[in-house]
Amino acid sequence: MLDVDKVIEDFPILHEKRDSKRLVYLDSAATSQKPMQVIDKVSEYYKSYNANVHRGIYGISVKATDEYIRSKELAAKLINADSYRNIVYTRNATEALNVLALSWAGRKLRGGDGILLTEMEHHSNIVPWQMLKERKNTVMDYITLDAKKRFLDMEDFEMKLEAKPKIVSFTAASNVLGSITEMEKMTKMAHDAGAMVIIDGAQAVPHMPIDVKRIDCDFMAFSSHKMLGPSGIGVLYGKEELLDQMEPLLGGGDMIRSVDFESCTYNELPWKFESGTPNIEGAIGFGAAIEYLNNIGMDNVREHEKEITAYAIKRLRESGVIVYGPQEDQVERRTGAVSFKISGAHPHDVAQILDSENVAIRAGHHCAMPLVNQVLNEDSVSRMSFYIYNNKEDVEAAIDALAKVKKVLKLH
Repeated sequence: MLDVDKVIEDFPILHEKRDSKRLVYLDSAATSQKPMQVIDKVSEYYKSYNANVHRGIYGISVKATDEYIRSKELAAKLINADSYRNIVYTRNATEALNVLALSWAGRKLRGGDGILLTEMEHHSNIVPWQMLKERKNTVMDYITLDAKKRFLDMEDFEMKLEAKPKIVSFTAASNVLGSITEMEKMTKMAHDAGAMVIIDGAQAVPHMPIDVKRIDCDFMAFSSHKMLGPSGIGVLYGKEELLDQMEPLLGGGDMIRSVDFESCTYNELPWKFESGTPNIEGAIGFGAAIEYLNNIGMDNVREHEKEITAYAIKRLRESGVIVYGPQEDQVERRTGAVSFKISGAHPHDVAQILDSENVAIRAGHHCAMPLVNQVLNEDSVSRMSFYIYNNKEDVEAAIDALAKVKKVLKLH
Protein backbone atom coordinates (compact mmCIF):
# COMPACT_ATOMS: atom_id res chain seq x y z
CA MET A 1 0.00 0.00 0.00
CA LEU A 2 1.25 3.45 -0.91
CA ASP A 3 2.06 5.85 1.94
CA VAL A 4 1.35 9.15 0.19
CA ASP A 5 2.47 11.34 3.09
CA LYS A 6 5.85 9.63 3.05
CA VAL A 7 6.09 10.04 -0.71
CA ILE A 8 5.31 13.76 -0.48
CA GLU A 9 8.29 14.22 1.84
CA ASP A 10 10.60 13.32 -1.06
CA PHE A 11 9.34 16.08 -3.39
CA PRO A 12 10.75 19.50 -2.45
CA ILE A 13 8.53 21.45 -4.83
CA LEU A 14 5.42 20.19 -3.01
CA HIS A 15 6.59 21.97 0.15
CA GLU A 16 6.79 25.34 -1.58
CA LYS A 17 4.04 27.82 -0.74
CA ARG A 18 2.65 30.89 -2.49
CA ASP A 19 0.67 33.39 -0.44
CA SER A 20 0.69 30.80 2.37
CA LYS A 21 -1.01 28.25 0.09
CA ARG A 22 0.78 24.98 -0.62
CA LEU A 23 1.16 23.80 -4.18
CA VAL A 24 -1.48 21.30 -5.29
CA TYR A 25 0.02 19.85 -8.46
CA LEU A 26 -2.52 18.18 -10.71
CA ASP A 27 -0.76 18.17 -14.07
CA SER A 28 1.34 15.01 -13.97
CA ALA A 29 -0.01 13.83 -17.32
CA ALA A 30 1.98 16.73 -18.80
CA THR A 31 5.07 16.23 -16.66
CA SER A 32 5.66 14.77 -13.22
CA GLN A 33 7.48 16.28 -10.29
CA LYS A 34 10.90 14.95 -9.25
CA PRO A 35 11.88 13.40 -5.91
CA MET A 36 15.14 14.30 -4.19
CA GLN A 37 16.48 10.85 -5.05
CA VAL A 38 16.42 11.82 -8.74
CA ILE A 39 17.65 15.37 -8.18
CA ASP A 40 20.52 14.10 -6.03
CA LYS A 41 21.50 11.44 -8.58
CA VAL A 42 21.79 14.01 -11.37
CA SER A 43 23.73 16.33 -9.07
CA GLU A 44 26.04 13.47 -8.04
CA TYR A 45 26.88 12.81 -11.69
CA TYR A 46 27.90 16.43 -12.24
CA LYS A 47 29.79 16.61 -8.96
CA SER A 48 31.55 13.27 -8.94
CA TYR A 49 31.87 11.58 -12.34
CA ASN A 50 31.00 14.03 -15.12
CA ALA A 51 32.55 12.46 -18.22
CA ASN A 52 31.48 11.20 -21.61
CA VAL A 53 30.30 7.61 -21.99
CA HIS A 54 31.80 4.86 -24.18
CA ARG A 55 34.85 7.07 -24.73
CA GLY A 56 37.39 6.95 -21.92
CA ILE A 57 39.16 4.16 -20.05
CA TYR A 58 39.74 6.43 -17.07
CA GLY A 59 37.77 5.93 -13.87
CA ILE A 60 35.02 8.55 -14.04
CA SER A 61 34.25 7.77 -17.69
CA VAL A 62 33.91 4.09 -16.83
CA LYS A 63 31.62 5.03 -13.91
CA ALA A 64 29.46 7.26 -16.15
CA THR A 65 29.23 4.50 -18.78
CA ASP A 66 28.27 1.91 -16.18
CA GLU A 67 25.52 4.14 -14.77
CA TYR A 68 24.27 4.96 -18.26
CA ILE A 69 23.98 1.29 -19.22
CA ARG A 70 22.49 0.45 -15.84
CA SER A 71 19.65 2.89 -16.49
CA LYS A 72 18.88 1.01 -19.72
CA GLU A 73 18.88 -2.27 -17.82
CA LEU A 74 16.42 -0.79 -15.33
CA ALA A 75 14.18 0.46 -18.16
CA ALA A 76 14.27 -2.95 -19.84
CA LYS A 77 13.36 -4.75 -16.62
CA LEU A 78 10.57 -2.28 -15.89
CA ILE A 79 8.69 -3.26 -19.04
CA ASN A 80 9.98 -6.87 -19.12
CA ALA A 81 12.08 -6.45 -22.24
CA ASP A 82 14.72 -9.09 -22.95
CA SER A 83 17.69 -6.80 -22.32
CA TYR A 84 19.00 -3.27 -22.62
CA ARG A 85 19.63 -4.05 -26.31
CA ASN A 86 15.90 -3.45 -26.78
CA ILE A 87 16.11 0.04 -25.26
CA VAL A 88 17.01 2.95 -27.53
CA TYR A 89 17.24 6.34 -25.86
CA THR A 90 15.60 9.29 -27.59
CA ARG A 91 14.70 12.76 -26.33
CA ASN A 92 11.13 11.74 -25.52
CA ALA A 93 8.25 9.54 -26.70
CA THR A 94 7.53 12.00 -29.50
CA GLU A 95 10.99 11.56 -30.95
CA ALA A 96 10.73 7.78 -30.58
CA LEU A 97 7.54 7.74 -32.66
CA ASN A 98 9.12 10.04 -35.23
CA VAL A 99 12.12 7.72 -35.50
CA LEU A 100 9.76 4.88 -36.39
CA ALA A 101 7.90 6.96 -38.94
CA LEU A 102 11.15 8.12 -40.55
CA SER A 103 13.41 5.10 -40.22
CA TRP A 104 11.32 1.95 -40.20
CA ALA A 105 8.05 3.00 -41.83
CA GLY A 106 9.69 5.62 -44.04
CA ARG A 107 11.84 2.97 -45.70
CA LYS A 108 9.48 0.00 -45.63
CA LEU A 109 6.12 1.50 -46.64
CA ARG A 110 5.00 2.26 -50.17
CA GLY A 111 2.23 4.35 -51.68
CA GLY A 112 -1.18 2.99 -50.77
CA ASP A 113 0.02 1.15 -47.65
CA GLY A 114 -2.30 1.69 -44.70
CA ILE A 115 -1.63 3.14 -41.24
CA LEU A 116 -4.38 2.68 -38.65
CA LEU A 117 -4.50 4.97 -35.60
CA THR A 118 -7.24 5.84 -33.09
CA GLU A 119 -9.32 8.96 -32.42
CA MET A 120 -7.66 9.21 -28.99
CA GLU A 121 -4.13 9.87 -30.18
CA HIS A 122 -1.77 12.58 -29.00
CA HIS A 123 -0.40 14.71 -31.83
CA SER A 124 2.87 12.79 -31.43
CA ASN A 125 1.16 9.71 -32.82
CA ILE A 126 -0.69 11.52 -35.60
CA VAL A 127 1.57 14.17 -37.11
CA PRO A 128 4.57 11.90 -37.93
CA TRP A 129 2.21 9.63 -39.88
CA GLN A 130 0.61 12.60 -41.64
CA MET A 131 4.10 13.74 -42.65
CA LEU A 132 4.85 10.24 -43.92
CA LYS A 133 1.59 10.29 -45.87
CA GLU A 134 2.72 13.49 -47.61
CA ARG A 135 6.05 11.90 -48.57
CA LYS A 136 4.95 8.37 -49.45
CA ASN A 137 1.25 8.67 -50.33
CA THR A 138 0.26 6.20 -47.61
CA VAL A 139 -3.33 5.87 -46.40
CA MET A 140 -4.45 6.78 -42.86
CA ASP A 141 -7.55 5.74 -40.95
CA TYR A 142 -8.77 6.00 -37.36
CA ILE A 143 -10.52 3.62 -34.96
CA THR A 144 -13.56 5.45 -33.60
CA LEU A 145 -14.80 5.71 -30.03
CA ASP A 146 -17.93 4.04 -28.73
CA ALA A 147 -21.25 5.88 -28.43
CA LYS A 148 -20.42 7.23 -24.97
CA LYS A 149 -17.00 8.44 -26.15
CA ARG A 150 -15.18 6.54 -23.44
CA PHE A 151 -13.50 3.54 -25.08
CA LEU A 152 -12.45 2.40 -28.53
CA ASP A 153 -15.11 0.71 -30.63
CA MET A 154 -13.60 -2.74 -31.06
CA GLU A 155 -16.08 -3.69 -33.78
CA ASP A 156 -14.90 -0.69 -35.77
CA PHE A 157 -11.31 -1.80 -35.18
CA GLU A 158 -12.06 -5.29 -36.46
CA MET A 159 -13.76 -3.87 -39.53
CA LYS A 160 -10.87 -1.52 -40.35
CA LEU A 161 -8.35 -4.35 -40.04
CA GLU A 162 -10.02 -5.88 -43.08
CA ALA A 163 -8.19 -3.24 -45.15
CA LYS A 164 -4.92 -4.93 -44.08
CA PRO A 165 -3.02 -1.89 -42.75
CA LYS A 166 0.76 -2.26 -42.56
CA ILE A 167 0.94 -0.42 -39.22
CA VAL A 168 -1.44 -0.18 -36.27
CA SER A 169 -0.21 2.52 -33.88
CA PHE A 170 -2.24 3.40 -30.80
CA THR A 171 -1.99 4.97 -27.39
CA ALA A 172 -1.91 2.73 -24.33
CA ALA A 173 -3.98 5.32 -22.48
CA SER A 174 -5.59 8.58 -23.54
CA ASN A 175 -4.10 11.73 -22.04
CA VAL A 176 -7.54 13.37 -22.32
CA LEU A 177 -10.08 10.67 -21.47
CA GLY A 178 -7.85 8.52 -19.31
CA SER A 179 -9.20 5.48 -21.18
CA ILE A 180 -6.86 2.47 -21.20
CA THR A 181 -6.78 0.54 -24.45
CA GLU A 182 -6.92 -3.24 -24.63
CA MET A 183 -3.28 -3.50 -25.60
CA GLU A 184 -2.87 -7.26 -25.62
CA LYS A 185 -6.11 -7.91 -27.50
CA MET A 186 -5.51 -5.16 -30.03
CA THR A 187 -1.96 -6.32 -30.67
CA LYS A 188 -3.10 -9.87 -31.39
CA MET A 189 -5.86 -8.67 -33.68
CA ALA A 190 -3.43 -6.44 -35.57
CA HIS A 191 -0.79 -9.16 -35.87
CA ASP A 192 -3.40 -11.62 -37.13
CA ALA A 193 -4.20 -9.08 -39.84
CA GLY A 194 -0.52 -8.82 -40.76
CA ALA A 195 0.17 -5.39 -39.22
CA MET A 196 3.12 -4.07 -37.27
CA VAL A 197 2.08 -2.78 -33.82
CA ILE A 198 3.40 0.42 -32.24
CA ILE A 199 2.18 1.58 -28.83
CA ASP A 200 2.51 5.08 -27.39
CA GLY A 201 3.10 4.17 -23.75
CA ALA A 202 3.72 7.69 -22.43
CA GLN A 203 0.53 7.72 -20.32
CA ALA A 204 0.75 4.07 -19.24
CA VAL A 205 4.32 3.09 -18.33
CA PRO A 206 4.48 5.64 -15.45
CA HIS A 207 1.20 4.45 -13.97
CA MET A 208 0.85 0.67 -14.19
CA PRO A 209 2.79 -2.56 -14.69
CA ILE A 210 3.64 -3.01 -18.37
CA ASP A 211 4.87 -6.28 -19.87
CA VAL A 212 5.90 -5.90 -23.51
CA LYS A 213 6.35 -9.66 -23.89
CA ARG A 214 2.80 -10.38 -22.78
CA ILE A 215 1.43 -7.53 -24.90
CA ASP A 216 3.67 -8.66 -27.78
CA CYS A 217 3.86 -5.19 -29.33
CA ASP A 218 6.63 -4.62 -31.86
CA PHE A 219 7.56 -1.16 -30.59
CA MET A 220 6.66 1.03 -27.61
CA ALA A 221 7.55 4.63 -26.80
CA PHE A 222 7.57 6.39 -23.43
CA SER A 223 9.19 9.35 -21.64
CA SER A 224 11.24 9.82 -18.47
CA HIS A 225 9.76 13.19 -17.52
CA LYS A 226 6.27 11.74 -17.01
CA MET A 227 7.57 9.17 -14.52
CA LEU A 228 9.60 11.23 -12.03
CA GLY A 229 12.71 11.46 -14.22
CA PRO A 230 14.46 14.32 -16.02
CA SER A 231 13.28 15.89 -19.25
CA GLY A 232 15.05 15.21 -22.52
CA ILE A 233 15.24 11.43 -22.22
CA GLY A 234 12.78 8.97 -23.71
CA VAL A 235 12.64 5.33 -24.72
CA LEU A 236 12.02 3.53 -27.96
CA TYR A 237 11.53 -0.14 -27.12
CA GLY A 238 11.73 -2.52 -30.05
CA LYS A 239 11.91 -6.24 -30.62
CA GLU A 240 15.55 -7.06 -31.31
CA GLU A 241 15.00 -8.60 -34.73
CA LEU A 242 13.13 -5.47 -35.85
CA LEU A 243 15.74 -3.07 -34.49
CA ASP A 244 18.36 -5.12 -36.32
CA GLN A 245 16.48 -4.53 -39.57
CA MET A 246 16.11 -0.77 -39.03
CA GLU A 247 18.54 1.73 -40.45
CA PRO A 248 19.83 4.43 -38.10
CA LEU A 249 18.29 7.84 -38.61
CA LEU A 250 21.31 9.96 -37.66
CA GLY A 251 25.00 9.39 -38.24
CA GLY A 252 28.13 9.99 -36.17
CA GLY A 253 29.49 9.29 -32.72
CA ASP A 254 28.58 6.06 -30.98
CA MET A 255 26.39 4.73 -33.76
CA ILE A 256 29.37 3.52 -35.82
CA ARG A 257 31.76 0.60 -35.38
CA SER A 258 34.23 1.70 -38.06
CA VAL A 259 34.60 4.45 -40.65
CA ASP A 260 36.85 4.95 -43.65
CA PHE A 261 36.75 7.56 -46.38
CA GLU A 262 34.33 5.52 -48.44
CA SER A 263 31.91 3.86 -45.99
CA CYS A 264 31.10 2.89 -42.43
CA THR A 265 29.76 -0.05 -40.46
CA TYR A 266 27.14 0.47 -37.78
CA ASN A 267 27.51 -0.34 -34.11
CA GLU A 268 25.57 -3.10 -32.36
CA LEU A 269 22.23 -2.57 -30.66
CA PRO A 270 21.16 -0.27 -29.16
CA TRP A 271 24.07 2.04 -29.87
CA LYS A 272 23.57 2.19 -33.63
CA PHE A 273 20.57 4.47 -33.04
CA GLU A 274 22.31 6.82 -30.59
CA SER A 275 24.54 9.25 -32.46
CA GLY A 276 26.77 11.70 -30.65
CA THR A 277 27.00 12.39 -26.94
CA PRO A 278 23.72 11.31 -25.33
CA ASN A 279 21.78 12.89 -22.48
CA ILE A 280 23.97 11.18 -19.89
CA GLU A 281 22.66 12.99 -16.82
CA GLY A 282 19.09 12.47 -18.02
CA ALA A 283 19.62 8.74 -18.40
CA ILE A 284 21.23 8.44 -14.98
CA GLY A 285 18.41 10.44 -13.40
CA PHE A 286 15.90 8.28 -15.27
CA GLY A 287 17.48 5.21 -13.71
CA ALA A 288 17.00 6.75 -10.26
CA ALA A 289 13.35 7.49 -11.10
CA ILE A 290 12.75 3.87 -12.11
CA GLU A 291 14.36 2.69 -8.87
CA TYR A 292 12.08 5.02 -6.93
CA LEU A 293 9.00 3.57 -8.63
CA ASN A 294 10.33 0.03 -8.14
CA ASN A 295 10.69 0.66 -4.42
CA ILE A 296 7.02 1.69 -4.28
CA GLY A 297 5.95 -1.11 -6.61
CA MET A 298 4.05 -0.49 -9.82
CA ASP A 299 1.09 -2.48 -8.50
CA ASN A 300 0.89 -0.04 -5.59
CA VAL A 301 1.21 2.92 -7.95
CA ARG A 302 -1.72 1.58 -9.95
CA GLU A 303 -3.93 0.82 -6.93
CA HIS A 304 -3.37 4.28 -5.46
CA GLU A 305 -4.21 5.91 -8.78
CA LYS A 306 -7.46 3.99 -9.09
CA GLU A 307 -8.46 5.00 -5.57
CA ILE A 308 -7.65 8.69 -5.88
CA THR A 309 -9.16 8.91 -9.39
CA ALA A 310 -12.44 7.32 -8.35
CA TYR A 311 -12.66 9.74 -5.42
CA ALA A 312 -11.85 12.74 -7.63
CA ILE A 313 -14.42 11.87 -10.30
CA LYS A 314 -17.09 11.34 -7.65
CA ARG A 315 -16.36 14.72 -6.05
CA LEU A 316 -16.22 16.48 -9.41
CA ARG A 317 -19.58 15.09 -10.44
CA GLU A 318 -21.04 16.04 -7.05
CA SER A 319 -19.83 19.59 -7.66
CA GLY A 320 -21.83 19.72 -10.87
CA VAL A 321 -19.12 19.46 -13.55
CA ILE A 322 -19.17 17.25 -16.64
CA VAL A 323 -16.48 14.54 -16.53
CA TYR A 324 -15.27 13.04 -19.80
CA GLY A 325 -14.19 9.46 -20.29
CA PRO A 326 -14.75 6.48 -17.97
CA GLN A 327 -16.56 7.35 -14.74
CA GLU A 328 -15.77 6.44 -11.11
CA ASP A 329 -17.19 2.93 -11.48
CA GLN A 330 -14.83 2.27 -14.41
CA VAL A 331 -11.46 3.11 -12.88
CA GLU A 332 -10.14 -0.35 -13.76
CA ARG A 333 -10.12 0.89 -17.35
CA ARG A 334 -8.77 4.40 -16.88
CA THR A 335 -5.76 6.36 -15.62
CA GLY A 336 -5.68 9.44 -13.43
CA ALA A 337 -6.04 11.92 -16.32
CA VAL A 338 -9.48 13.42 -15.68
CA SER A 339 -10.81 15.97 -18.17
CA PHE A 340 -13.91 17.97 -17.29
CA LYS A 341 -16.07 20.95 -18.18
CA ILE A 342 -17.86 23.57 -16.10
CA SER A 343 -20.84 24.81 -18.10
CA GLY A 344 -20.50 28.52 -18.80
CA ALA A 345 -16.80 28.69 -17.91
CA HIS A 346 -13.91 28.67 -20.38
CA PRO A 347 -11.24 26.14 -19.35
CA HIS A 348 -8.53 28.81 -19.46
CA ASP A 349 -10.49 30.91 -16.95
CA VAL A 350 -10.93 27.82 -14.78
CA ALA A 351 -7.19 27.12 -14.81
CA GLN A 352 -6.33 30.75 -14.08
CA ILE A 353 -8.68 30.97 -11.11
CA LEU A 354 -7.42 27.65 -9.74
CA ASP A 355 -3.87 28.94 -10.10
CA SER A 356 -4.82 31.87 -7.83
CA GLU A 357 -5.44 29.17 -5.20
CA ASN A 358 -2.08 27.52 -6.08
CA VAL A 359 -3.85 24.56 -7.68
CA ALA A 360 -2.14 23.62 -10.95
CA ILE A 361 -4.30 22.02 -13.65
CA ARG A 362 -4.16 21.97 -17.44
CA ALA A 363 -6.52 23.68 -19.87
CA GLY A 364 -6.63 23.39 -23.65
CA HIS A 365 -6.69 20.65 -26.25
CA HIS A 366 -3.88 18.71 -24.51
CA CYS A 367 -2.05 18.06 -27.79
CA ALA A 368 -5.05 16.02 -28.91
CA MET A 369 -6.95 18.49 -31.04
CA PRO A 370 -8.76 15.92 -33.22
CA LEU A 371 -10.16 14.22 -30.12
CA VAL A 372 -11.13 17.40 -28.28
CA ASN A 373 -12.34 19.45 -31.26
CA GLN A 374 -13.80 16.84 -33.61
CA VAL A 375 -14.92 14.02 -31.27
CA LEU A 376 -15.82 15.81 -28.02
CA ASN A 377 -16.88 18.92 -29.99
CA GLU A 378 -15.15 21.26 -27.57
CA ASP A 379 -12.62 24.04 -28.22
CA SER A 380 -10.78 22.99 -25.06
CA VAL A 381 -11.31 21.16 -21.79
CA SER A 382 -9.95 21.36 -18.26
CA ARG A 383 -7.86 18.47 -16.94
CA MET A 384 -6.66 17.28 -13.57
CA SER A 385 -4.18 14.42 -13.57
CA PHE A 386 -3.12 12.50 -10.48
CA TYR A 387 0.01 10.65 -9.47
CA ILE A 388 1.71 9.04 -6.48
CA TYR A 389 2.07 12.31 -4.52
CA ASN A 390 -1.61 13.29 -4.69
CA ASN A 391 -4.09 12.59 -1.90
CA LYS A 392 -7.70 13.36 -1.03
CA GLU A 393 -6.66 16.69 0.46
CA ASP A 394 -5.48 17.71 -3.01
CA VAL A 395 -8.85 16.72 -4.45
CA GLU A 396 -10.71 18.75 -1.83
CA ALA A 397 -8.45 21.76 -2.44
CA ALA A 398 -9.32 21.54 -6.13
CA ILE A 399 -13.05 21.21 -5.39
CA ASP A 400 -12.89 24.30 -3.14
CA ALA A 401 -11.09 26.18 -5.90
CA LEU A 402 -13.78 25.16 -8.41
CA ALA A 403 -16.36 26.67 -6.08
CA LYS A 404 -14.42 29.92 -6.35
CA VAL A 405 -14.59 29.63 -10.16
CA LYS A 406 -18.38 29.50 -10.02
CA LYS A 407 -18.46 32.43 -7.60
CA VAL A 408 -16.09 34.63 -9.59
CA LEU A 409 -17.82 33.88 -12.88
CA LYS A 410 -21.27 34.14 -11.27
CA LEU A 411 -22.35 30.68 -12.41
CA HIS A 412 -24.58 29.85 -9.45
